Amino acid sequence: MKLKKIILSILILSSSIIFSQNSSIAGSISSDSEALPYVNIYIKKTKIGVTSDENGFYELKNIPKGNYILVISSIGYQTKSVEIAIGNNQKLTRNFSLSEDNSLDEIVISGTLRPVSKTASPVPVEVYSQTFFKKNPTPSIFESLQNVNGVRPQLNCNVCNTGDIHINGLEGPYTFVLIDGMPIVSGLSTVYGLTGIPQALIERVEVVKGPASTLYGSEAVGGIINIITKKPSNSPKLTTDAFASSWGETNTDIGLRYNLSEKTQGLLGVNYFNFQNRIDNNNDNFTDLTLQNRISFFNKVNFERESNKIFTIAARYVYEDRWGGEVDWDKEFRGSDQIYGESIYTNRWETFGTYQLPTSENINFQFSANGHYQDSFYGTDAYTAEQLIGFGQFVYNKQIKENHDLLVGLAYRYTFYDDNTFATIDENGVVNQPSVTHLPGIFLQDEISLSKQNKLLLGTRWDYNSAHGSIISPRINYKWNSKDNADIFRASVGNGFRVANIFTEDHAALTGAREVEFKGELKPETSWNANLNYIKKINTENAFITLDASTFYTYFNNRILPDYETDPNKIIYANLNGFSISKGISLNTDILFTNGLTVNAGATFMEVSVTENSIKTRQLLTESFSGVWSISYKFNSSFSFDYTGNVYGPMRLPLLGKNDKRAAYSPWYSIQNIQIIKKFSNSWEIYGGVKNLLNFTPAANSINGANNPFDAGVDTQQNPELAFDPSYVYASNQGIRAFAGLRYIIF
Repeated sequence: MKLKKIILSILILSSSIIFSQNSSIAGSISSDSEALPYVNIYIKKTKIGVTSDENGFYELKNIPKGNYILVISSIGYQTKSVEIAIGNNQKLTRNFSLSEDNSLDEIVISGTLRPVSKTASPVPVEVYSQTFFKKNPTPSIFESLQNVNGVRPQLNCNVCNTGDIHINGLEGPYTFVLIDGMPIVSGLSTVYGLTGIPQALIERVEVVKGPASTLYGSEAVGGIINIITKKPSNSPKLTTDAFASSWGETNTDIGLRYNLSEKTQGLLGVNYFNFQNRIDNNNDNFTDLTLQNRISFFNKVNFERESNKIFTIAARYVYEDRWGGEVDWDKEFRGSDQIYGESIYTNRWETFGTYQLPTSENINFQFSANGHYQDSFYGTDAYTAEQLIGFGQFVYNKQIKENHDLLVGLAYRYTFYDDNTFATIDENGVVNQPSVTHLPGIFLQDEISLSKQNKLLLGTRWDYNSAHGSIISPRINYKWNSKDNADIFRASVGNGFRVANIFTEDHAALTGAREVEFKGELKPETSWNANLNYIKKINTENAFITLDASTFYTYFNNRILPDYETDPNKIIYANLNGFSISKGISLNTDILFTNGLTVNAGATFMEVSVTENSIKTRQLLTESFSGVWSISYKFNSSFSFDYTGNVYGPMRLPLLGKNDKRAAYSPWYSIQNIQIIKKFSNSWEIYGGVKNLLNFTPAANSINGANNPFDAGVDTQQNPELAFDPSYVYASNQGIRAFAGLRYIIF
């Protein structure tokens, strides 16, 4: 009898459960009145969830009675959470409309020269916002890029601390730096142009890895870095950001929005950086960090026109006085052989802008001009140089039918360069002969929509270099995406070219420690690149995850590399009698947790080799592995924490012959930083932390012959290992330090 009662009770309970779970929620998901397929709909803290079908319809079944939170999410759209109450055997109908989330799919311009969503772009573009750079405050964009995967700021001189930007193992001259899409930082400014940009005015930085010569011409071989400044209309009235470090560095950024008239708005920015502390912690009698005094002014004006036609113009001026050398050096010793110092005065001006023609067609005229003047001494060796660059291009964009987006460009670039080296001496070696280069070009690009999920980008460019003749640069890009954009695949093949000017690009050639030698006339470098990119987006209840994987392969002909090893007393430049290959894999992940935790991490594995006379060697100053990370957590609306860092594998270093006692390879090393931000209101906040937590610095003997910088009494031909040499450099000598700063904003 008892057994029958138990069985009966189980049956009643089971039927009750089944009955109570016979409830459901159904409906449709849309966006802008159009059905939205493949949307995730789930009940929080349960295992109940579905995905909407191709028509945007969904149905959740077998829901127990209770109160729940229904979550509707899709990649590229703002997630919606709705409270629901459901009873027994109840069938609810709920329709939802989602809004696009522009924060997850930024508008980019660098890949195709036209505004397009990051997801829709056939060219992979990485975007780094001002928020990213605030996680590790630095006095210049050059230093800020140290936490971008596959990008490494490389110091080229242990004394003057100038450097350039490496992308996927390729040196700075292969990286094309733009400001608002204009070629501003190039040639002589390669090692100086990324300093003095007021970071208060930077909206974002776009990075394209791989050749972009089809759109941008020479120098865009390794990739491009496009610094996008804020629009005056979207900027706060006043932005102030100032910080100082325990080493004695001070940096101030100020941004001010103003109105010239009802339809004319301006944005003024000022950056001032000062460091005058003679620190020598490694006891080699040389400054560990170059002393600097730099000021920069930036002004951008936007004119409102009929039909929303674009007209914007900007200008920047930079003055910098920097020196490094023996700690007791002073300006009275500039150019003398008493005390060694490297003193560099830089004056630089820039102007650039965009004017959209008042026509029914979409035609933009883009222009830029800049002048760079350098007055410097490297010990007793003087280097004075002047560079003027003028650039202009017309860009015509036309949508043809529904599946062709045509872009046609006509460009011209003028370069004037003069210095006091033999680079600008006539054939007889007597008369000064400045270099003048004319570079007209035309490019064509067609973005073809094969279907909603498939795009093909075809492009080609023809340039005529007045010194080297015609150069053609084609490219092809393909993009596929799943219907919900959760999976994106891109493939590309492209050609790049570069015309080199050694003295404007390689600061090691100016140090005076080695004689510079050219072998033959330097021909333009050419390269072919192939790139595969896959992106996976995952939206879960607790996190938004993006996985990004790329593989790259670049083959160079006529590559120009500095040869430090054939003769320890020389830097020899010549076109490579062979070939060079850069190949590797890059992995990135971004994870945004709903609890306030954000994780950005990346790693790059690469091999950059040089093959000459059938002998393969690893390229100097190139790591096989690099990793970066950024971990942030918001405790509440007031407090947040940032932990950033990077790690680099060993690099092959330039030695002064077989008797050089310095290590042939750099060690594994990591630069790590922490920061705490206290926000008091929407207007102001304070921040502080520690940089270089592990206090890593290179070996004390990095500067060879530091005790005899003028090689007095040394036969460097017989004993090259005794020569003074500051080119053995892979990381900064700046050790651990605290910093603190203040940000104040008036909206």
